[in-house]
Parts: sequence; C-alpha cells; structure tokens
Amino acid sequence: MQANIIMVRYGELSTKGKNKKDFIKLLGTNIKHALKKFNNVKVEVKHDHTYVHLNGDNYEDVKNRLLDVSGIYSLSPVYKVENDIDVISNLCLELAKNQNKNTFKIDSRRADKTFNMVSSEINRYVAGNILKNTNYKVDVHHPELLISIVVREKETYIFSETILASGGYPLGIAGKSLMMLSGGIDSPVAAYLMMKRGIKLECIHFASPPYTNQAVITKIKDLLNVLNNYQEEIKLYIVPFTHLQEEIYKNVPVSYAITIMRRMMYRIACIVAKRNKDLVISNGESIGQVASQTLKSIKIIEQVSTLPVIRPLAIYDKIDIISIARKIGTFDISIRPYEDCCTIFEVKDPTTAPNEEKVIEYESKFDYQSLVEECANNLEVVKISLKEDKEIEDLL
Repeated sequence: MQANIIMVRYGELSTKGKNKKDFIKLLGTNIKHALKKFNNVKVEVKHDHTYVHLNGDNYEDVKNRLLDVSGIYSLSPVYKVENDIDVISNLCLELAKNQNKNTFKIDSRRADKTFNMVSSEINRYVAGNILKNTNYKVDVHHPELLISIVVREKETYIFSETILASGGYPLGIAGKSLMMLSGGIDSPVAAYLMMKRGIKLECIHFASPPYTNQAVITKIKDLLNVLNNYQEEIKLYIVPFTHLQEEIYKNVPVSYAITIMRRMMYRIACIVAKRNKDLVISNGESIGQVASQTLKSIKIIEQVSTLPVIRPLAIYDKIDIISIARKIGTFDISIRPYEDCCTIFEVKDPTTAPNEEKVIEYESKFDYQSLVEECANNLEVVKISLKEDKEIEDLL
C-alpha cells in the first residue's frame, strides 16, 4: 500500500506572524524546484500545510528529496480515499494491522460539513472496527499509534506516520553569505547549518599551488556536490594564495604566521563578498579547537573584517560536528589526506593569545595590501551544481 500524497508541515514557520505568507511562498517555490525531475508530482501550497500529490511517482524517491529541503519540519504519507465511512474505516484498520503497536487513538476532523457523520461519530465508528478486529486498546492521552482522518469536500485524507525533516527556514529567506570552505570536517558542516537556517551560500577556498595540488580542489568540489542536496547550485571562488602566503612566512615570526594569514583571508573574503552582495562572512570555526580559534585569537583576527562573521559551530564539540558530517555525507570526503593552505605551513607553536601591537608591526613589514588585491582580482570562479560542475570565465 503506497501513499497517494505527502503532507508537509512547516514547524517553526508557524510562528512567523505577518511574514508567514512570505516564508510559505518561498518554501513552496523551493519544494517545486527540488521536485522538478518528477514528471507527475503536483504541489498544493496551503496556509497550514503543503500537499505533494504523487500521481504515480515513487513515494520513497519524493520523500527522500523533500527531507533535504530546509524549512520543512516533518512529513506524513497520506492515503486518499473516497468519502465513504466503510472505506475510511477499513483503511484505518489496515494501517493499524501494519503497525506493531499496542494502543491507538483516532483523531478525525470533518472539513466537509455535508458528510453524514460528525467527528465524534467517525472516531467511534473507526475505533470500534479496530477494536473488533485487533488486540489494540484505546489510549486517548498517550497512544502509541495516532490515526488522523480529515474529511474534505471531495475526498478523505488518512495518515498515521510522522517523519522528521530538516527543519529551519526556506533557503534564501535570510539572504546570502560567503562561506570560507577549507575542505576539513568543520566548514562543510557549518555550510549545511547555514543553509538549514535559510541562508544561501557562495564559497571561497584559498589554494596555494604548488604546495597544494589539484586533489584538494577536487575534494572541495566533491564536498560541494554533497551540499548541492540542500542548495542546487553553489558558486565557488578559488583564491590564488601562494604569493601572499610566502610573503607572510618571509616577513612574520613563525608563531604569528597563522594569525596574520587568517587576517589576510578575512580581508580577501570581505572584498569578494561585497562585490557579490553577500551580507556576511561565515566559517567553520569552533572556539578553542586550534590556536587561531581561541577567543583572544578570534578577537585579533576578526578586527580586519568589514562584514559580520557568523560561526555556526562556535560552541559545538568535535564529536558533535563529526556526527553531523557523517549524517549529511561529507565526513569521508573531508578526511581525504590532502593538505590545504592552512596545514601545509603548519607551525609547532602558534600563538594562542596574539598581541595587537605586534600584529600591526609585523604586517607593516611588507606590502600586504597590494597582495590582497592581487588575490581578490585573480580568482577562479566555478559553479557547482547537482548534475555537473562547470567552470566559467573570471567574473571579476
């Protein structure tokens, strides 16, 4: 027995007051876009729920695609039957028999006021049929199985299962961010959490050939292909960071190299973000995880940013980050043994409490501004999409 319809619940969107209609409209658009490969599906957007009519398309395939759409709180497979009490009752009995439960409750709503039974009568009739033909017991307060019946004008909807989805807000409702994507475990998870919160992403990666090789770029593209499940097209900016990074290590004491390197990354990221109307910078930093992520380091490094910086993983434990990475499918890609620009020049004793005066002094020893501009003006721009990644000409 396959469901005819999938009911989509909004969850947190229901608290949005006057803005609710904008959230629901965008979510409806995102759902239709996510399901565009299904030829028969029809999407019916309502104020309280959205109904996805399968019309013969595979339930499991459609359900799995919907689970990746941010803004959807939960799904229920819905069985559509005619407005006949015996047909309704027999389907509910079949649903009950297919569940290995002990207690149940029937919850009916008669939207069609011309139906010949009121809600309480429907409840008693259907429950009586289940009690006669199974070993179930009624529990109206804490039932193991809740069967919901909605009698509409032309048909009745019946459902008993609730599947939790991504939650969050519809992608794009909160604007756009430039995500600093290193290729490690953390930044793809941070990207996922940003998208789940309704923020559309562009990504920036700092490459240092020949110290880093093409395998790192392939790794980044593979990570973005996974994240395409949540945002179908992501623009990637690849920064030629070698020359600037070499100058840092020539002119700056080793213990301060990481601090100043991160400041340069923020400067470049802000230029790129402003050109492309990204409202904020985001990254995968987690407080205390490495030397550049202590509070004292973050304070000094972020001083150069001219845009707000969002850190979705700031208070996450590493074990929790890994758990999310496994769940979304990025972990195995992230642990591929290819070094990025942050690890290739890794030092043994980086400072965890940089001094602001020393940082300014060390930066004054070389013309970093022209090198920052050189990086920002020579980006490689790549579009990564669900089906393919396509390189495009330099856009800047």
